[in-house]
Amino acid sequence: MHRRRFIQGLTAAGVVASLPGSFSAAYAAVSTAISVESLPKLKGDLTLYLGRGEGGLYENVLEAIKQRNPQLNLKIRRGATAALANMLIAEAKAGVKRADLFWAVDTGSVGMITDAGLAKALPADLSKQLKPGFQYPGWSPVTGRIRTLPYNPNRVSLNEIPDDVMALADSKLQIGWAPAYASFQSFVTAMRILEGEKATADWLKGVSRHAKSYAGELGVVMGVERGEVDLGFANHYYTLRLKAGKPDANLDLAFTKNDAGCLVNCSGIVALTEGDLASNFIRYLLTEQVQSYLSSEAYEIPLVNGVAPPAGLVPLASISPPQMDLRKLADFRPTLNLMRKVGVL
Repeated sequence: MHRRRFIQGLTAAGVVASLPGSFSAAYAAVSTAISVESLPKLKGDLTLYLGRGEGGLYENVLEAIKQRNPQLNLKIRRGATAALANMLIAEAKAGVKRADLFWAVDTGSVGMITDAGLAKALPADLSKQLKPGFQYPGWSPVTGRIRTLPYNPNRVSLNEIPDDVMALADSKLQIGWAPAYASFQSFVTAMRILEGEKATADWLKGVSRHAKSYAGELGVVMGVERGEVDLGFANHYYTLRLKAGKPDANLDLAFTKNDAGCLVNCSGIVALTEGDLASNFIRYLLTEQVQSYLSSEAYEIPLVNGVAPPAGLVPLASISPPQMDLRKLADFRPTLNLMRKVGVL
C-alpha cells in the first residue's frame, strides 16, 4: 500500500452521517478493528509530540488524518522520543502545557510519562480493541515489534542457535549487535529486569568477545545477510523489510523463548489532555486502515484484533515473550551505566 494510495483512501472513506453523541457508549462492545468510516470528524486544535522513527511512515499516517479532517489544526513537534519525554516532564514541572498527545516509538518513553502522572485515562472502548496483554488504561499501544535473532542459513543452521538468549554469551557463534541503538538498550533493560544486574553484565562481557558492532539494527541485519556474522540482535521488521526488497536474501529469523531475546515491545500514544478530541485522534491510529498500512509498509505488528500481521512473520501467538510491564523499560539509566561499566558503550 503506497503512500499516495493510503492517504487518498483514508481521505476518501465516507463518514457515518449520524453518530450518537457519545462515541464510547456507541462502541463499548466493539472488540476488533473498526473502519475509519465509523469515526467522527476531528475538529479543533491538537498539538502532538512525535518521536522520530519508522522512515517517515508515521508522518504519512498523520498527513492522511489531516487531509481527512480539514477542520483539525494539528501541530506536530518532532524529536527523539526520550528527549521529547524529558521535555514533557520539564514542561509539566514548570507549569507549562504545550502538548495534547505524545506518540512514542518505544514504551520506555511512555513509562516516563505515566510514571510522572501526566497521562490521562482513556475510554474503555479503546483498550477493548487491543490484543490481550496490550490493554492499558492510561495509554494505548499502536503497533508492536519482536526482538529476534536474524541469522544467515549459509553460515549456521537453525538447530545450532540456542532458544535461550543467555546461552549466546558462551556460544561460538559470531554475533552482530548495535549497543548504541535504543532498541538494543531496551532489550538489555528487559534482560536486566528479568535476569538481574550481574547476569546481564556477564552476558554483555561474554557476547562482546565474539561480537561485531554496527551503527544500527538495519546494519546488523545487512551484515548478517552479507555473511559477516552468523546471526544478530534486531527487531523483526528490519529482516522483513530487507527480504521484501531482496527475496533471495541469505536471511531468516530465529526466536528465543520466555526471555528478553523475544521481547514484544511497541510504539504507544498517550493523551496528555482530557476530552473527546484527543481520544478520537487515538482511535484513528487503531482503525483497520491505519493498522493495515503500518503492517504492510512498516512491517510492524498490528495490536488491534482482526488485522493481518505483516507478510513473512510467524503468528504472534506462536511466540513466547516474557511477561512484563513494558513501562518498566523506562528505567534506562541503570542500563546505560551497566553497559558503560562493562565497556560495550
